[in-house]
Parts: sequence; structure tokens; C-alpha cells
Amino acid sequence: MMSEPRSRLSPEQRRAQLIAIGVAFLAEHPLDELTIDELATRAGVSRALIFHYFDSRQGVERAIVTTARDSLLLASEPRAELPPRERVHDTLLRIAGFVREHGGTFSSLIRGVASGDPAVRAIVDESRELNAQRLLEAFTELGNADTPALRVALRAWVAFTEDTLLELIVDRHVDDEAVVEFLEQTLDGVVAAAARARF
Repeated sequence: MMSEPRSRLSPEQRRAQLIAIGVAFLAEHPLDELTIDELATRAGVSRALIFHYFDSRQGVERAIVTTARDSLLLASEPRAELPPRERVHDTLLRIAGFVREHGGTFSSLIRGVASGDPAVRAIVDESRELNAQRLLEAFTELGNADTPALRVALRAWVAFTEDTLLELIVDRHVDDEAVVEFLEQTLDGVVAAAARARF
């Protein structure tokens, strides 16, 4: 019996396939363990084909991290129809759920890129800036002044939240609601401190 010929992927499909394999790798390994040889083996393609699509290992890493980051941002996009306080609570719950479901990927993104390529770190930093901006919009709707202190506080709180989610959800398996309640209390604290700041 003859086997069916494998369908040929378009360039866009092949590139997306390679990125998806890389994102799946992040679920179990740090990014710096993903070599071109490993990706080629998992995809069943040649090293040359990977370089054709991405130019370099750094290009592969940036594409993978961007896709993983965008998945988190999409999963946690605030629901505009909710009032600000409920919107923050809902967003935090969905982020916690994402981290619980994709703990390995989230851990690789947050812990694994600290010593990597500056361009890869910049991709992760962009998500922090966007999440801080989302919080700023919610708290200015609640009547807080948009000040340098508030912006600094929210940006720092986002980084704190990432470490907290890793520690409590990925490492200790604490209940999502309990984690979110703790995070909301710390968020209120930094917003209140920012309101009292003299800058």
C-alpha cells in the first residue's frame, strides 16, 4: 500500500510550524537550550532551511519569544466593557490561569531571558510596558493622577507580579483566587504610595 505524499507547506506555514515547535520547546526547557540542530530535528528539516527563514539563531529566538509573549498578552487582554476595578481583577485571574496552564513557557520567558540576547529581553520588556499601561488606564479611570511616580510604581509592580506568579502558582501551586487577592492588595499599596510621592 502506497503512503500518501506529504503536503508541501507554504513558506508562511513552514515558518509558523517552526515557531510553534520552538514555543512548545519552551514549555519544558529554557530558551538557551534550543539549538538550531534541536529545532531542525524536531521539525524534520535541515539546518539550512531554518536559516533560510530566520537568518540566525537570534532570529529564531526572537520569533519564538515574540509569539509566546503575544499569546500571553492576547489571553490577558482587558475586557473593556468591565468597570476598572473589575477589569483589573478579571485580567489578573486570566493571567494566573494562563500561567497555571503554561507554567513552563511563562517561566522560560521570565526567568530564561534574563541573561540572553538584549533584543529578546526587549521583547519581554515590551509586554511589561503594555501591562503597566493597561493598569495606568484603569487607575486613571478610578481618579488617580497620571504621575511619574504612578508609572514607575506600576512598571515595578508588573515585574513583581511576574515573580510572584512563578513562585506561588508554578512552584507552590497556590490557588488562583488567593494569589490574585494578594496581588490586588499589593497593587493598591503601590498605587497609594505613588499618590503620596513628591514627584
